[in-house]
Amino acid sequence: MHGSSEFIPNEYTHSSRIKLTLQEEQLVPPPPLPPEAFTDAISEQPRLNRADRDWNKLDAAFVQTVLRVMARLEARGYPMTLLEGYRSPERQDALAGQGTLVTKAKGGQSKHQYGLAVDLAPIRNGKVVISERDPWAMSAYLALGEEATAAGLTWGGNWSFKDYGHIERSGSLKQLLARQQ
Repeated sequence: MHGSSEFIPNEYTHSSRIKLTLQEEQLVPPPPLPPEAFTDAISEQPRLNRADRDWNKLDAAFVQTVLRVMARLEARGYPMTLLEGYRSPERQDALAGQGTLVTKAKGGQSKHQYGLAVDLAPIRNGKVVISERDPWAMSAYLALGEEATAAGLTWGGNWSFKDYGHIERSGSLKQLLARQQ
């Protein structure tokens, strides 16, 4: 025998370092695109002019999931940008009341108001492309659906009212809000 080889947990000094190594890297949102990148998208959908693109108004854990989805899409050749994140209840009501169907949810009924939903769009040649009629953009939206679903998120492209750029935390809003309390 070569002395005591007894394991003493308190002397295991590397545990905190190992724990940090095993935690997922915290991703940082990309810098905002210049306004001219949105010119074509805004001319097609003027409502985007007042869209909130501040990542800091979204749930931090949800942001990390979205950023991982965006990284996987970029690796597949589909760089994406945040079109809209947080929506005030007033903006939600205004969008729900528009003649063209943007959303059915009224203020307080959308996960956008709680930082648990985002609308994304692909970027091609420095410009935001939001048209589903564009074959490349549509393939980007389908890839978004695959990656979002794989990440455990809900994709708006699976709804009866197709919202291809929309992804959100899965589960009912009531349950999600109860968990946040």
